[in-house]
Amino acid sequence: MLDSITAFLKRIWAAIIRWLGLVFVGLAWPFLAARGWYRHSNWLIKLPVIAFVTLLAVLYIYFIWQTQIWSGFNPVYPDVYKFSERKFSAGEELPAAQGQQAAASKACQTSAVVDVAADLTDFNVNQNAWISSMLLYKLGFFSISWDDTPFLDNKASFQRGINSVVRRTSAELVDTIGRVRGTSGINGDLQKARGNLQFDESSWYFGLHPFGPKTPTPSYYRAAITNLRSFNTDLSNCKAVFDGRADNLLQFLDHVAGDLGSTANILADRSQNYSYGWFDMRADDRFWFAYGQLYANYGILSAAGADFQQVIAERNVGRLWNDTLGMLQTALRIQPMIISNGREDSSFMPSHLATMGFHILRVRSNLVEIRTVLGGR
Repeated sequence: MLDSITAFLKRIWAAIIRWLGLVFVGLAWPFLAARGWYRHSNWLIKLPVIAFVTLLAVLYIYFIWQTQIWSGFNPVYPDVYKFSERKFSAGEELPAAQGQQAAASKACQTSAVVDVAADLTDFNVNQNAWISSMLLYKLGFFSISWDDTPFLDNKASFQRGINSVVRRTSAELVDTIGRVRGTSGINGDLQKARGNLQFDESSWYFGLHPFGPKTPTPSYYRAAITNLRSFNTDLSNCKAVFDGRADNLLQFLDHVAGDLGSTANILADRSQNYSYGWFDMRADDRFWFAYGQLYANYGILSAAGADFQQVIAERNVGRLWNDTLGMLQTALRIQPMIISNGREDSSFMPSHLATMGFHILRVRSNLVEIRTVLGGR
């Protein structure tokens, strides 16, 4: 038995060495072919080539640095907000401070959901570079999309997972939560935020479709941060609306559960049909996109618990809500160094996609139960 395992490991190692050798040869041959031409060229040609290669080297160093360093990453980041200390639901008028004059302007509780949505976007485009619109990410690995390689794409997938949740949240804020349904107009700041967050995720300063200069994606997302914070400023002055009704929370949870169900299906399809273990080049993209969704939902749902605290207390779903947050926190502890998409019964190459899918479905099941309780009374 031991001899067969040893032989299998040797075959795997030999296959890896052959694969790396082919990759090295493929990368090196253009440079080796150009070496002779360069040596016989004059300095009018050599200097521009040197300048170009130097610029390319600097860009790649910056690109690799940005893809590998995740500034501000913290799986328990909702703890920083201390939502449990909030005593009022979002939009609720705050009591006047002791000794304050009656003529003083009113103050209302700001929205924790809006704060988290703005901060998650800030995390994506200010604390970190937005990878999906970087020039070298768009150019790919010798014209091969980085998503089709095992290199330098995990952070981009993680960021897109976060952004998908923030986009959904901005839509909910515009359509239901940020207005009194049927009696008030759409809030202008929230409308602008939704439009900015829906912008193409991979836009650079110049594009081919259509041809010409463009505004890069991060600029739109930074504008969305300003829009969200402006809404909360108005809400704090009681000049905006946060409609924290049970039916709005129910609809919000319904859409969150739907998105998680869709992601679980994507993970299941990849796990079942492409179980190549460590050699599935798209497994890491699927895993980190799902991780980004859970990362963002952990903060958004923690914030929603503070914004809708009165509804949660009245409908007696506090235990279910806390259980859901605990499940999210447990899922975020899964951070393998190398993503493997092996068979679910494999004892050598695990199926991280199946594991992540299991945790997503646990969270979704709890959200469905909360939704049932909210809609049943």
